[in-house]
Formats: sequence, structure tokens, C-alpha cells
Amino acid sequence: MSSRIDEMFRFQQTALNLRAARQELIASNIANADTPNYKAKDINFASALQGALAGTTEKLPMTASAPDHLRGNAGESVMGAPVQYRVPLQPSADGNTVDMDVERAQFADNALRYEASVRFISGKGKDVLDALQGF
Repeated sequence: MSSRIDEMFRFQQTALNLRAARQELIASNIANADTPNYKAKDINFASALQGALAGTTEKLPMTASAPDHLRGNAGESVMGAPVQYRVPLQPSADGNTVDMDVERAQFADNALRYEASVRFISGKGKDVLDALQGF
């Protein structure tokens, strides 16, 4: 029974984890809006979710020039999804690619979708509890 319940919530759990990670990226962009040469980052949520649900992650091997080097991924990623740089709509003189209007809109959109997922999970949880209490 618990495996069916786990499977029912797997999609939403994965989506929530990705939304939380994306929110951190967007918040980092906003926090670095005045940092010279900072490049705004984001992930492609749809492909990241699809990859996470399929169990595929993009991992690049790291080349070590000495045997004492640490092993790890050669690129920044969020739950296996590569972090991408935003293309600025209008370049800035200091090389910063953060557009506060875009970042605020993305932050609000992601927060709204996160909240919708939380409410969906909460509703499904109540349905499961009602069903279990009916026995």
C-alpha cells in the first residue's frame, strides 16, 4: 500500500524539489543584480523534470591531471539538469546579465507554481487519509 502512495506523490515531490532549487537560482540572480560580470542562471524546468522522473541525469566526467584531484561533475547542475545562463535582453556596461524585471517575474511564477504543487499534495494527502480512515 505504501508503495502505491509513494508512487502517487513521486511526481509532485520531484517537481517541488526542482521548483525549490530553481527558486534558489533565481534568488541568487536577484541578490547579485549589482555584481559586476555576474551571469544570470536558470534551468529548463520541463526538461529537468522529465530527466529527473526518467532517472537520467547529465553528468560530465572531470579530467584530473593529478591522482590526488577530487572526482566530481565538471559543470554546475541542479538535480542532474544543467544550469544555463540567461541571454540578456539589454546588455549592461558592467557585464552583469541580471534583468530585475525578468527575475521578479520568474520568481513570482515559480513561487506560484510551487504553492500550487503544495496545495495539490495537501489535498491528495487529505484524500488518502480520508480513504484510510474509512476502513
